[in-house]
Amino acid sequence: MIKLVHTLEGHKGRVWGVAWHPKGGTFASCGEDKTIRIWSQSSGGGAPTTKTILSDGHKRTIRHISWSPCGKYLASGSFDATTAIWSAVSNEFECNVTLEGHDNEVKSVSWNKAGNLLATCSRDKSVWIWEVTGDDEFDCAAVMNSHSQDVKKVCWHPTEDLLASASYDNTIKIYRENTLDSDWECINTLASHDSTVWSIDFDATGQRIVSCSDDRTIKIWQVYPPGNEEGIATPDNIPAWKCVCTISGEHSRAVYDVSWDKNTGLIATACGDDTIRIFKEDMKIPLKTNPFSI
Repeated sequence: MIKLVHTLEGHKGRVWGVAWHPKGGTFASCGEDKTIRIWSQSSGGGAPTTKTILSDGHKRTIRHISWSPCGKYLASGSFDATTAIWSAVSNEFECNVTLEGHDNEVKSVSWNKAGNLLATCSRDKSVWIWEVTGDDEFDCAAVMNSHSQDVKKVCWHPTEDLLASASYDNTIKIYRENTLDSDWECINTLASHDSTVWSIDFDATGQRIVSCSDDRTIKIWQVYPPGNEEGIATPDNIPAWKCVCTISGEHSRAVYDVSWDKNTGLIATACGDDTIRIFKEDMKIPLKTNPFSI
């Protein structure tokens, strides 16, 4: 049973994103009012309260936020085309770095597992990778223009430096660094959705990706390495991603966000019909017959 326990108020206007601190107990929220709120859970089971408000980093709506794995940094992407890096020192937050380069709205930000790489994507159709080179120092390591339309989401593999992006062009792209020349490149294009791919997430193993779309479906993609038992072709010895399951008929409008819980294996979706749905996989049912149910 999942039930509503608290309703939090404070932002003025639309709330675009929330992100838990990696150590738990604290989370951040961002929104249309150009602020980030840091919330802390109160003792005794009371409602979380606003610990601090960060208001001097962006000039327009803050679209997405993401904590670094160490919890020291919070990255925020804004409609003002910038990404701000907030440093947490002694429970105080300062915007010490502003990353510029995108020509339009920054839609998503994501840290890799090691916390030394930050990915950003934008309405300008590009995906950028920034490398942490020192305290409060970031260098642009790559700019990728593989998508033909607005890029909605970027998401790192849970254990490897493998990046996925979702776009208005109905596709998902997979990127990795070429070990020969250290250049980042698009190695896979995942195409099966009939409309905008709004969001993506890896499962705990990194062997599967879940995606959601304007076409009202959720899709599960699985990676097949070279020499796989299923006989899936892997040209140039590059692992191949295939859509192995499509969940349809559960949503009446566009599905805007999806999250694959790394502990329970549950999948949560946020839909334009004003509902959140939780899906559970029945491991006894083959993927091709759709083992996911609400």
